[in-house]
Amino acid sequence: MMKIGILFGMEDCFQWALIDRINAMGLKDVKAEPVKTGHVVMGVKSDYSLILDRISHDIPFYKTFLKNEVLGGTQVINDPFWSLADDKFFENALATKLGVAVPKTVLVPHKNHPPSTTEKSMRNLVYPLDWDALFGYIGWPAYLKQHWGGGWKHVYKVGSPEEFFQVYSQTGHHLMMLQESIEFESYYRCYCVGREKVQIMPYEPRNEYIKRYQANHEPLSQKMRARIERDTLTLNRALGYDLNTSEFAIRDGVPYAIDFMNWAPDCDKHSVGEENFAWVVENVAAMLVDRVGNVRPYGPFKTWHESLETGRPSRTDDRAKTMKEKGRS
Repeated sequence: MMKIGILFGMEDCFQWALIDRINAMGLKDVKAEPVKTGHVVMGVKSDYSLILDRISHDIPFYKTFLKNEVLGGTQVINDPFWSLADDKFFENALATKLGVAVPKTVLVPHKNHPPSTTEKSMRNLVYPLDWDALFGYIGWPAYLKQHWGGGWKHVYKVGSPEEFFQVYSQTGHHLMMLQESIEFESYYRCYCVGREKVQIMPYEPRNEYIKRYQANHEPLSQKMRARIERDTLTLNRALGYDLNTSEFAIRDGVPYAIDFMNWAPDCDKHSVGEENFAWVVENVAAMLVDRVGNVRPYGPFKTWHESLETGRPSRTDDRAKTMKEKGRS
């Protein structure tokens, strides 16, 4: 019997529908159930053939448990090693190399010294920073956001240097990046399942949380839909995500990838709606059943290297050079 385990946290909808859907397929040699684990012995795996991870990004115990599972041969979706190496700044830099449009973005140093460090630890850091060049490159308004994480935590819209410094002074040990604000005409969130299937969902991030999927956008043109699907697949194949959401803000006919680091995307039918919920349950169930019987060779950090070598031609616009030139003027 091949067991598919679902590891989850506070959500109380998607996991049960997913387990029921897999078990309703009537497969004699496949069973889905919630993961159960206690203490973990190094090098000893559980009896799960595959685990879908929905919570380890918040709980270090689960993250280490899953890495031990991978060492024992369990398939884990998404890769628990990759999420430790990934961050939003790197993802944006990678996207430019792959030809996906993203907002101009700059990493800024921690406002406060990281724990257990002092001013002497930071002697390689130029001080003061060339704030005029940085602000001239990004422009206003802009978003100051944490370089890692999700759930709209530590995301601030700022409209001037004064507002930036006021917010930046409160970020403490968090590592932040400043990003161009894309003042969009329409916005979309896309499920990507198995690096093959895409569901484009109209989305309005300015609405209250429960109404964000109630967006009244004009229908997408065939050309725009094809590009969003292509960019979604490009990003997820490069990053190795098998379940993720990518968000796109459309400005002047260009879809800018805003956020594509969602290892455990919202799959609650009360927020995403019945149609999107049914789609994600059906497609994730099919992916897990296929994957448990067709093991994908494990190759950590290989996909994005291959994407850079064999992917689409880059459309990088040498923005870093432009930033330096603006700083001198």
